[in-house]
Amino acid sequence: MDRRAISLPARECGTLFVRVPAQGSWLAGSATDTDEIKGRPVRTYSPKPGEVERQWHVIDAADVVLGRLASHAAMLLRGKHKPTFAPHVDTGDFVIIVNAGKVVLTGNKRHSKVAYRHSGYPGGLKRVSYEDLLTKRPERAVELAVRGMLPKNRLGRKLIRKLKVYAGPDHPHAAQQPSPYEIKQIAQ
Repeated sequence: MDRRAISLPARECGTLFVRVPAQGSWLAGSATDTDEIKGRPVRTYSPKPGEVERQWHVIDAADVVLGRLASHAAMLLRGKHKPTFAPHVDTGDFVIIVNAGKVVLTGNKRHSKVAYRHSGYPGGLKRVSYEDLLTKRPERAVELAVRGMLPKNRLGRKLIRKLKVYAGPDHPHAAQQPSPYEIKQIAQ
């Protein structure tokens, strides 16, 4: 059955009771009305790529747990903090992470956690501990953590390009006027 209410001409009946499947209730209406009964469901809003307003956020990663940092960055990149969020559209903002070299891993993960990558050739599996990764390329450790929290499809590859990670406190994006984003957490 159609979701719209049905109205009949006045000569067939005086009062019309119509069952609206979307609401599951009976509505009374005058049969002289040729329009549909008011109160139709509101259409779902779907943002268009040209309507999205992007902001720039800068996050200081000094003494912040890596997983907590990555989850906040992924939320900003996807746009889940906006009321216009849609899972199939890139509605997120740009994220700059500074002081990636001062990120913290809890427990014994700094020594025991391992990052893997593969060259694509047989036997090409490479492994590096997070202790080495954080000393040599801390930007890569943060990028891997954020990438793991994004969708594994074309949208995820598009979102990761809006992430800018720097090991030190400086970044070259001052012209975009990024707003500071503070991660509230208990001291580790």
